[in-house]
Amino acid sequence: MKFMKLGSKPDSFQTDGGYIRFVASELATDMVVNVGDVKFYLHKFPLLSKSARLQKLVAATNDANGDEIHIQDIPGGPAAFEVCAKFCYGMTVTLNAYNVVAARCAAEYLEMYETAEKGNLIYKIDVFLNSSIFRSWKDSIIVLLTTKSLLPWSEELKVVSHCLDSIASKASIDTSKVEWSYTYNRKKIASENGNSPQWNDARKPQMVPKDWWVEDLCELPIDLYKRVIATIKTKGRVSGDVIGEALNAYTLRRLPGFSKGVNQNFDFVKYRSLVETIVWLLPTEKGVVSCSFLLRLLRAAIFLDCGETERNELMRRIAQQLPEATMNDLLIRAPPGEATVFDVDIVQNLVEGFVTHSSQTEPVDNEFLGSRSPKFGPDASKVLVAKLIDCYLAEIAQDPNFPLSKFVNLGETIASFSRPSHDGLYRAIDMYLKEHPGISKSERKRICKLMDCRKLSAEACMHAVQNERLPLRVVVQVLFFEQVRATASAENSTSDLPGSIRALLPGGSHGSSRSTTTNTEEDWDSVPTADDIKALKGELATLRLGSNDSGNEAAKSEVEKVAASRMKGLVMSKIFSKLWSSKERHGEISSSDTSDSHGSVNAEETKSTPSRSRRHSLS
Repeated sequence: MKFMKLGSKPDSFQTDGGYIRFVASELATDMVVNVGDVKFYLHKFPLLSKSARLQKLVAATNDANGDEIHIQDIPGGPAAFEVCAKFCYGMTVTLNAYNVVAARCAAEYLEMYETAEKGNLIYKIDVFLNSSIFRSWKDSIIVLLTTKSLLPWSEELKVVSHCLDSIASKASIDTSKVEWSYTYNRKKIASENGNSPQWNDARKPQMVPKDWWVEDLCELPIDLYKRVIATIKTKGRVSGDVIGEALNAYTLRRLPGFSKGVNQNFDFVKYRSLVETIVWLLPTEKGVVSCSFLLRLLRAAIFLDCGETERNELMRRIAQQLPEATMNDLLIRAPPGEATVFDVDIVQNLVEGFVTHSSQTEPVDNEFLGSRSPKFGPDASKVLVAKLIDCYLAEIAQDPNFPLSKFVNLGETIASFSRPSHDGLYRAIDMYLKEHPGISKSERKRICKLMDCRKLSAEACMHAVQNERLPLRVVVQVLFFEQVRATASAENSTSDLPGSIRALLPGGSHGSSRSTTTNTEEDWDSVPTADDIKALKGELATLRLGSNDSGNEAAKSEVEKVAASRMKGLVMSKIFSKLWSSKERHGEISSSDTSDSHGSVNAEETKSTPSRSRRHSLS
């Protein structure tokens, strides 16, 4: 820390009680100065020779009051006045970053100009500030902190503006020119510490990180911090990502509980102002602050009831960066009094904002992928958002009060996003059905429509065909498309399948996994009975024979693989034949659906196990 010593005489100021200060001298004091609650017994000559204001005050006193004057509004109070008085006596005075601004403002108040005496206090302090304080990084920050209690004097004397410019200029300088000490407790990379192995044990000079100044500025209150960051941004030499890192560090330091969602009791007005200021200071460039930080800011803004402008700005920014969010980031608690645990409406708005933003930007946008796998194509950001929402739906589905309409609305918002797998969505749907067993058949149908059975993995299909919570329509669709996959993998023709099943393939007469209308809606959408599930499990066990016969799958010959595939095809044909034959017995299938191809399958059906032959209906 820089300091300056003035005067050479020993300090002879003494205290008599807590409110009386006097100079120990052979000469009797002839002047009393009241500064606040403190009385100073002093001598006229040394003070009046350097202070034009004291000259005026003494001249204005009348005989009744003697030589007693009152100073109630001097900046810095009794302590600052004492520094000025000691300077007048020529006593030793030490000025540093903590008291120099108070002494400067008090000297201005007492009018200690060069016109009163050459080399007066104002001149000496200004030299000290310009030659030492404003050239020191940490002293400039300390001085700026002290100016807050000395307003408006420190502002009018331009001490604040000089501090701001000094701090901003140093923060904007090239890191290779940083030669002063600074606080930096975060972990540095090996090259920054000079420990990089590429230097062959030759010590590399320590590199200064771009955000070296971030932690020191966290000591400033929000109003001064706002002015410093604004001045740094005006310089235009600090990148947006460093500004974003500074805002992140400051928020973590100054907002209690921020990293845990702001759940402590504190001054709402104070911290509401802090959050609104941080939002105002966010860099305009997209992606320079993390989506996680923005979502935590949004959570704090909601909790502190910040203004609509700030909340909308955060929502806009988050929507643009939604692909880089995590599921935990989206778990925003619902307001008190709400039936649900989490605020799903906010996530719904964020996804809608992302859809709108995506439609207004270039189709190929890898901006948020960073180091993610390059396997994603032009719609990579949509794939990431779809996976994110699938995980989110699976989490909030565990809330027993979570309404189906909000689940479906959120799922439909991303329904158009192309994604290779629907396993995550199936997991979310299954979780919802498990936690809400009382929903109706139509509601089960509605939620299952979100899922495309053709995009389920083999593992998900295995789970789905044994899932008693799914409607029968979905179970049959899963079995069918698993058979189609097995057939395609063995390079078999779909002509081996019955005509009514072949019509379900893409490009067939129905063309969609959701367009099977041969049976009535009640039969298709019903939840399978215990017998139905038992029979389907039996078929599933048969399906798995081809893969469980031997632990050495790689040793199977091509002929064995084709045989196993054809065996699966036969079992699948049996299952679908059951469905159509059972409906035929009830007169629900037209003659065109009971062709000879079914006859051959029904012939096979008569050879099925007794437990399966006892089933009369799958509805």
